Amino acid sequence: MPLPDDATLGTLLRHLTELMDGAVEQAYGSLSLEYRPRYTPVVRTLLELGSASIRTISEHAGISHSAASQTVSQMARSGLVSLRAGGDARERIVVLTPAAEAVVPALRRQWAITQAAAQAFDEELSMPLSQLLREAIAALERRPFSERLASTKPPKPPRKNAQE
Repeated sequence: MPLPDDATLGTLLRHLTELMDGAVEQAYGSLSLEYRPRYTPVVRTLLELGSASIRTISEHAGISHSAASQTVSQMARSGLVSLRAGGDARERIVVLTPAAEAVVPALRRQWAITQAAAQAFDEELSMPLSQLLREAIAALERRPFSERLASTKPPKPPRKNAQE
């Protein structure tokens, strides 16, 4: 579905993510994996750390605490992770289940394919999307979008033409 010419940046980013994640999710489905692209940062973190709190997953994966918590909840319902009590009453420790560990080899193969497809996609563009996204993230880390919004004056309305 084509986007309108006046689609905003947020709409464009969401549409791009839907196009890419939708294709990746279909690839997982074709392998008979009940797995969503949003699980990948959590799985990669747990593969590296073994087990981790949701806060640690959030920090390590570079996603918000809310996103990490929601993703872990989905993964727990799907039987990919289990939760146990942490050091205090509020902390939960996340661990991959044996079912998740059994599909890691297939996931690693699909991640490699996805990375190669992303690199080929980057080569088709006038500037690699991955490079542009890293630049955009760095710019927003230097000066958050909230500051940009607060310091931006609304545009002046167009002047009415006297002949209209």
